[in-house]
Amino acid sequence: MSIDKACKIILKDCMNLKPDESCLTVTDSRLKPIGNKLYRNSLKIAKQSKLMLVPIPESHGTEPPRNVAGEMLKYNVILLATTKSLSHTKARHSASKKGSRIASMPGITIDMMKRALNIDFHKLRKINKKLTSRLKNKNKIRITTRKGTDIEFYLKGRKWLGDDGIYTKKGAFGNLPAGEIFIAPLEGKTNGKIIVDASVGGIGKVDKNIEIRVKNGFIADVNGGKTAGIFKKSLKHRLYRNVAELGIGTNYKAKITGNVLEDEKAAGTCHIAFGNNRHFGGKIDVPFHVDAVIKNPTIYADGVLIMGKGKIKF
Repeated sequence: MSIDKACKIILKDCMNLKPDESCLTVTDSRLKPIGNKLYRNSLKIAKQSKLMLVPIPESHGTEPPRNVAGEMLKYNVILLATTKSLSHTKARHSASKKGSRIASMPGITIDMMKRALNIDFHKLRKINKKLTSRLKNKNKIRITTRKGTDIEFYLKGRKWLGDDGIYTKKGAFGNLPAGEIFIAPLEGKTNGKIIVDASVGGIGKVDKNIEIRVKNGFIADVNGGKTAGIFKKSLKHRLYRNVAELGIGTNYKAKITGNVLEDEKAAGTCHIAFGNNRHFGGKIDVPFHVDAVIKNPTIYADGVLIMGKGKIKF
Protein backbone atom coordinates (compact mmCIF):
# COMPACT_ATOMS: atom_id res chain seq x y z
CA MET A 1 0.00 0.00 0.00
CA SER A 2 1.36 3.44 -0.94
CA ILE A 3 1.73 6.34 1.50
CA ASP A 4 -0.87 8.29 -0.51
CA LYS A 5 -3.37 5.44 -0.16
CA ALA A 6 -2.72 5.36 3.61
CA CYS A 7 -3.35 9.13 3.75
CA LYS A 8 -6.63 8.68 1.85
CA ILE A 9 -7.72 5.98 4.34
CA ILE A 10 -7.06 8.44 7.17
CA LEU A 11 -8.81 11.38 5.52
CA LYS A 12 -11.77 9.55 3.98
CA ASP A 13 -12.43 6.36 5.98
CA CYS A 14 -11.29 7.47 9.42
CA MET A 15 -12.05 11.21 9.46
CA ASN A 16 -14.72 11.50 6.72
CA LEU A 17 -13.26 14.84 5.65
CA LYS A 18 -15.72 16.64 3.34
CA PRO A 19 -15.08 19.24 0.60
CA ASP A 20 -16.82 22.03 2.54
CA GLU A 21 -14.78 21.38 5.72
CA SER A 22 -11.40 22.56 7.02
CA CYS A 23 -8.38 20.42 7.95
CA LEU A 24 -5.35 21.30 10.10
CA THR A 25 -2.22 19.13 10.07
CA VAL A 26 0.19 19.66 12.98
CA THR A 27 3.66 18.15 12.61
CA ASP A 28 7.34 18.74 13.50
CA SER A 29 10.76 18.61 11.87
CA ARG A 30 11.15 14.85 12.39
CA LEU A 31 7.76 13.84 11.00
CA LYS A 32 7.47 16.59 8.40
CA PRO A 33 7.60 14.16 5.40
CA ILE A 34 4.46 12.42 6.74
CA GLY A 35 2.86 15.70 7.80
CA ASN A 36 3.42 17.08 4.30
CA LYS A 37 1.82 13.99 2.70
CA LEU A 38 -1.24 14.31 4.93
CA TYR A 39 -1.49 18.03 4.19
CA ARG A 40 -1.14 17.61 0.41
CA ASN A 41 -3.76 14.86 0.35
CA SER A 42 -6.12 16.96 2.48
CA LEU A 43 -5.79 19.78 -0.10
CA LYS A 44 -7.33 17.43 -2.68
CA ILE A 45 -10.49 17.12 -0.54
CA ALA A 46 -11.07 20.16 1.67
CA LYS A 47 -11.51 23.77 0.57
CA GLN A 48 -9.48 24.97 3.56
CA SER A 49 -6.34 23.15 4.67
CA LYS A 50 -3.33 24.26 6.73
CA LEU A 51 0.01 22.80 7.88
CA MET A 52 1.66 23.96 11.14
CA LEU A 53 5.04 23.01 12.62
CA VAL A 54 5.63 22.62 16.36
CA PRO A 55 8.92 22.13 18.27
CA ILE A 56 9.71 18.66 19.63
CA PRO A 57 9.35 18.80 23.43
CA GLU A 58 11.03 16.62 26.03
CA SER A 59 7.99 14.52 26.96
CA HIS A 60 4.63 13.30 25.71
CA GLY A 61 1.73 15.43 26.90
CA THR A 62 3.56 18.78 26.67
CA GLU A 63 1.28 21.61 25.50
CA PRO A 64 1.86 22.94 21.97
CA PRO A 65 2.69 26.65 21.43
CA ARG A 66 -0.19 29.03 22.16
CA ASN A 67 -0.70 29.99 18.50
CA VAL A 68 -1.08 26.31 17.51
CA ALA A 69 -3.51 25.67 20.38
CA GLY A 70 -5.53 28.66 19.15
CA GLU A 71 -5.59 27.41 15.54
CA MET A 72 -6.77 23.98 16.71
CA LEU A 73 -10.06 25.56 17.84
CA LYS A 74 -10.89 26.64 14.26
CA TYR A 75 -10.84 23.40 12.24
CA ASN A 76 -13.29 20.55 11.58
CA VAL A 77 -10.56 17.90 11.27
CA ILE A 78 -7.15 17.93 12.99
CA LEU A 79 -4.31 15.50 12.25
CA LEU A 80 -1.53 15.44 14.87
CA ALA A 81 1.51 13.80 13.25
CA THR A 82 4.07 14.67 15.93
CA THR A 83 7.07 12.99 17.54
CA LYS A 84 5.71 13.53 21.06
CA SER A 85 2.03 12.96 21.76
CA LEU A 86 -0.41 15.85 21.96
CA SER A 87 -3.25 13.50 22.94
CA HIS A 88 -3.17 14.28 26.67
CA THR A 89 -3.04 18.07 26.41
CA LYS A 90 -5.47 20.86 27.23
CA ALA A 91 -5.13 22.08 23.61
CA ARG A 92 -6.36 18.76 22.19
CA HIS A 93 -9.10 18.45 24.81
CA SER A 94 -10.34 22.00 24.14
CA ALA A 95 -10.45 21.39 20.38
CA SER A 96 -12.40 18.16 20.93
CA LYS A 97 -14.88 20.00 23.17
CA LYS A 98 -15.30 22.61 20.41
CA GLY A 99 -16.30 19.77 18.04
CA SER A 100 -13.11 19.05 16.07
CA ARG A 101 -12.58 15.47 14.89
CA ILE A 102 -9.00 14.62 15.85
CA ALA A 103 -6.55 11.83 15.05
CA SER A 104 -3.33 11.75 17.09
CA MET A 105 -0.37 9.88 15.54
CA PRO A 106 2.66 10.36 17.82
CA GLY A 107 5.79 8.85 16.29
CA ILE A 108 3.98 7.39 13.29
CA THR A 109 6.15 5.88 10.54
CA ILE A 110 5.49 5.18 6.86
CA ASP A 111 5.86 1.41 7.47
CA MET A 112 3.30 1.60 10.27
CA MET A 113 0.88 3.53 8.07
CA LYS A 114 1.15 0.94 5.31
CA ARG A 115 0.78 -2.04 7.66
CA ALA A 116 -1.60 -1.15 10.49
CA LEU A 117 -3.99 1.24 8.72
CA ASN A 118 -4.95 -1.25 5.99
CA ILE A 119 -7.56 -2.83 8.26
CA ASP A 120 -11.32 -3.40 8.42
CA PHE A 121 -12.26 -0.61 10.84
CA HIS A 122 -15.81 -1.93 11.24
CA LYS A 123 -14.42 -5.34 12.29
CA LEU A 124 -12.15 -3.54 14.75
CA ARG A 125 -15.15 -1.64 16.15
CA LYS A 126 -17.03 -4.95 16.67
CA ILE A 127 -14.07 -6.48 18.56
CA ASN A 128 -13.78 -3.38 20.77
CA LYS A 129 -17.52 -3.27 21.51
CA LYS A 130 -17.64 -6.97 22.37
CA LEU A 131 -14.65 -6.68 24.69
CA THR A 132 -15.96 -3.49 26.31
CA SER A 133 -19.37 -5.10 26.95
CA ARG A 134 -17.64 -8.02 28.74
CA LEU A 135 -15.77 -5.59 30.98
CA LYS A 136 -18.64 -3.19 31.66
CA ASN A 137 -19.37 -2.68 35.38
CA LYS A 138 -16.48 -4.93 36.42
CA ASN A 139 -14.75 -3.43 39.45
CA LYS A 140 -11.47 -5.32 39.81
CA ILE A 141 -8.96 -6.33 37.13
CA ARG A 142 -6.08 -8.69 37.81
CA ILE A 143 -3.29 -9.17 35.25
CA THR A 144 -0.67 -11.90 35.36
CA THR A 145 2.00 -13.14 32.94
CA ARG A 146 4.42 -16.06 32.84
CA LYS A 147 7.27 -13.58 33.28
CA GLY A 148 5.99 -12.42 36.66
CA THR A 149 3.46 -9.61 36.20
CA ASP A 150 0.85 -9.75 38.96
CA ILE A 151 -1.09 -6.56 39.49
CA GLU A 152 -4.60 -5.49 40.50
CA PHE A 153 -6.57 -2.40 39.40
CA TYR A 154 -9.86 -1.02 40.75
CA LEU A 155 -12.31 0.60 38.35
CA LYS A 156 -15.56 1.38 40.17
CA GLY A 157 -17.27 4.35 38.54
CA ARG A 158 -14.78 4.52 35.66
CA LYS A 159 -15.69 3.85 32.01
CA TRP A 160 -13.95 1.73 29.35
CA LEU A 161 -13.38 3.60 26.09
CA GLY A 162 -12.76 2.11 22.65
CA ASP A 163 -10.41 3.43 19.97
CA ASP A 164 -11.52 1.94 16.64
CA GLY A 165 -10.20 4.46 14.11
CA ILE A 166 -13.61 5.80 13.05
CA TYR A 167 -13.68 9.50 14.00
CA THR A 168 -16.63 10.72 11.99
CA LYS A 169 -18.77 12.21 14.79
CA LYS A 170 -18.37 15.76 16.09
CA GLY A 171 -15.73 15.84 18.83
CA ALA A 172 -14.45 12.31 18.05
CA PHE A 173 -10.85 11.62 19.03
CA GLY A 174 -8.38 8.73 18.96
CA ASN A 175 -5.07 7.34 17.75
CA LEU A 176 -4.09 6.17 14.31
CA PRO A 177 -3.22 3.38 13.89
CA ALA A 178 -6.17 2.45 16.11
CA GLY A 179 -7.13 -0.70 17.98
CA GLU A 180 -7.47 -0.66 21.75
CA ILE A 181 -9.86 -0.31 24.63
CA PHE A 182 -8.68 1.60 27.70
CA ILE A 183 -9.70 2.98 31.08
CA ALA A 184 -8.38 5.25 33.84
CA PRO A 185 -8.12 3.05 36.99
CA LEU A 186 -8.99 4.60 40.35
CA GLU A 187 -6.08 6.67 41.64
CA GLY A 188 -4.29 5.38 44.71
CA LYS A 189 -5.68 1.84 44.47
CA THR A 190 -3.38 -0.12 42.11
CA ASN A 191 -0.93 -2.56 43.70
CA GLY A 192 1.43 -5.22 42.42
CA LYS A 193 4.29 -5.94 40.03
CA ILE A 194 4.56 -5.26 36.30
CA ILE A 195 7.13 -7.00 34.09
CA VAL A 196 7.44 -4.94 30.90
CA ASP A 197 8.74 -7.22 28.13
CA ALA A 198 7.80 -5.30 24.95
CA SER A 199 8.40 -1.54 24.91
CA VAL A 200 8.13 1.80 26.66
CA GLY A 201 6.76 4.97 25.06
CA GLY A 202 9.40 7.35 23.77
CA ILE A 203 12.22 4.88 24.50
CA GLY A 204 11.56 1.79 22.39
CA LYS A 205 11.89 -1.96 22.82
CA VAL A 206 13.19 -3.03 26.21
CA ASP A 207 16.79 -4.25 26.27
CA LYS A 208 15.99 -6.26 29.40
CA ASN A 209 12.65 -6.90 31.09
CA ILE A 210 11.68 -3.99 33.34
CA GLU A 211 10.28 -4.70 36.79
CA ILE A 212 7.95 -1.94 38.01
CA ARG A 213 6.66 -2.17 41.59
CA VAL A 214 3.42 -0.31 42.23
CA LYS A 215 2.13 0.62 45.67
CA ASN A 216 -1.14 2.45 46.35
CA GLY A 217 -1.44 3.70 42.77
CA PHE A 218 2.11 4.96 42.29
CA ILE A 219 5.38 3.52 41.01
CA ALA A 220 7.46 2.58 44.06
CA ASP A 221 10.50 1.13 42.28
CA VAL A 222 11.88 0.43 38.78
CA ASN A 223 14.57 -2.16 37.99
CA GLY A 224 16.06 -3.63 34.81
CA GLY A 225 18.55 -2.62 32.15
CA LYS A 226 19.28 0.51 30.14
CA THR A 227 15.62 1.06 29.12
CA ALA A 228 14.57 0.86 32.77
CA GLY A 229 17.20 3.46 33.69
CA ILE A 230 15.97 5.91 31.04
CA PHE A 231 12.36 5.37 32.10
CA LYS A 232 13.21 5.87 35.79
CA LYS A 233 15.00 9.16 35.03
CA SER A 234 11.90 10.47 33.24
CA LEU A 235 9.82 10.13 36.44
CA LYS A 236 10.81 13.59 37.65
CA HIS A 237 7.72 14.35 39.71
CA ARG A 238 5.57 12.21 42.01
CA LEU A 239 2.47 12.53 39.82
CA TYR A 240 4.42 11.21 36.81
CA ARG A 241 4.45 7.91 38.76
CA ASN A 242 0.66 7.74 38.87
CA VAL A 243 -0.90 4.60 37.32
CA ALA A 244 -2.95 6.47 34.72
CA GLU A 245 -4.28 3.93 32.24
CA LEU A 246 -4.94 0.27 31.57
CA GLY A 247 -5.38 -0.68 27.91
CA ILE A 248 -5.83 -3.83 25.82
CA GLY A 249 -4.62 -4.01 22.19
CA THR A 250 -7.05 -5.23 19.50
CA ASN A 251 -5.46 -4.42 16.11
CA TYR A 252 -4.80 -7.76 14.39
CA LYS A 253 -2.36 -6.21 11.87
CA ALA A 254 -0.25 -4.25 14.36
CA LYS A 255 2.99 -5.74 15.68
CA ILE A 256 5.71 -5.00 18.24
CA THR A 257 8.22 -2.67 16.59
CA GLY A 258 9.46 -0.59 19.52
CA ASN A 259 7.11 2.26 18.61
CA VAL A 260 4.44 2.36 21.30
CA LEU A 261 1.88 4.01 19.01
CA GLU A 262 1.67 0.65 17.22
CA ASP A 263 2.86 -1.68 20.00
CA GLU A 264 0.03 -0.77 22.38
CA LYS A 265 -2.53 -1.56 19.64
CA ALA A 266 -1.14 -5.03 18.83
CA ALA A 267 -3.57 -7.85 19.54
CA GLY A 268 -2.24 -10.09 22.33
CA THR A 269 -0.85 -7.22 24.41
CA CYS A 270 -1.95 -4.94 27.21
CA HIS A 271 -0.42 -1.67 28.31
CA ILE A 272 -0.19 0.34 31.49
CA ALA A 273 0.47 4.08 31.31
CA PHE A 274 1.76 6.50 33.92
CA GLY A 275 1.16 10.21 34.51
CA ASN A 276 -1.76 12.09 32.95
CA ASN A 277 -5.26 10.61 32.74
CA ARG A 278 -7.30 13.81 33.11
CA HIS A 279 -8.82 13.72 29.64
CA PHE A 280 -10.21 10.18 29.68
CA GLY A 281 -11.84 9.90 33.07
CA GLY A 282 -9.06 10.32 35.62
CA LYS A 283 -7.98 13.09 37.99
CA ILE A 284 -4.25 13.59 37.30
CA ASP A 285 -3.26 16.47 35.03
CA VAL A 286 0.50 16.64 34.37
CA PRO A 287 2.55 17.15 31.15
CA PHE A 288 3.58 13.47 31.07
CA HIS A 289 1.98 10.26 29.78
CA VAL A 290 4.11 7.18 29.05
CA ASP A 291 2.88 3.67 28.18
CA ALA A 292 4.56 0.36 29.00
CA VAL A 293 3.56 -2.62 26.83
CA ILE A 294 3.28 -6.23 28.03
CA LYS A 295 3.03 -9.34 25.84
CA ASN A 296 0.66 -12.30 26.30
CA PRO A 297 -1.15 -11.22 29.48
CA THR A 298 -3.79 -13.22 31.32
CA ILE A 299 -6.57 -10.87 32.42
CA TYR A 300 -9.35 -11.49 34.93
CA ALA A 301 -12.24 -9.10 35.59
CA ASP A 302 -14.04 -9.76 38.89
CA GLY A 303 -12.68 -13.31 38.64
CA VAL A 304 -13.92 -13.88 35.06
CA LEU A 305 -11.26 -14.81 32.47
CA ILE A 306 -11.17 -12.11 29.75
CA MET A 307 -7.83 -12.92 28.12
CA GLY A 308 -5.65 -15.99 28.48
CA LYS A 309 -1.96 -15.63 27.51
CA GLY A 310 -2.83 -12.95 24.96
CA LYS A 311 -5.95 -14.60 23.53
CA ILE A 312 -9.29 -12.81 24.05
CA LYS A 313 -11.96 -15.12 25.48
CA PHE A 314 -15.34 -14.33 23.90
